Amino acid sequence: MGIKSFQGSRRQQNTVEPNALKVRDYMTTNLITFTADQSVQDVVEALIKFKISGGPVVNDKNELVGIISEGDCLKQLSESRYYNMPLDHDNVEKRMAKDVETIDGNMNVFDAANKFLQSKRRRFPIVENGKLIGQISQKDILKAALNLKGVNWNSTTKGNS
Repeated sequence: MGIKSFQGSRRQQNTVEPNALKVRDYMTTNLITFTADQSVQDVVEALIKFKISGGPVVNDKNELVGIISEGDCLKQLSESRYYNMPLDHDNVEKRMAKDVETIDGNMNVFDAANKFLQSKRRRFPIVENGKLIGQISQKDILKAALNLKGVNWNSTTKGNS
């Protein structure tokens, strides 16, 4: 009896098809959202309470209309002090980013990681049929990577020894 190597079958077992790892499998669907008519002060309170750095702004049909971030709120705070105005005079619509880049829920997580690196954004909303269905963050992509630790990323080596 000779020594048999099971490396080939192990490699096959641990190989992951990169296209099988979809953004929708790692996105957050239980979102804290805001409305355009909310005060910036409401947003600041929610950011602190829920320990988040921003969130999507939706209309009454759950359609994405913008994104509001900590930076947008800080800018309002700074300007209100400079112009000696009360904090609650501004609403989300005046401060949110309206030109929002979204990501496709069917995109694989590796392409999503590249999109994060190229855009320098911390999160992307996911829209389907015009409705907000979720959000993917850099942290979600990192969690996906941790779940896959020890696998062989390159599916082209499947079955090779």
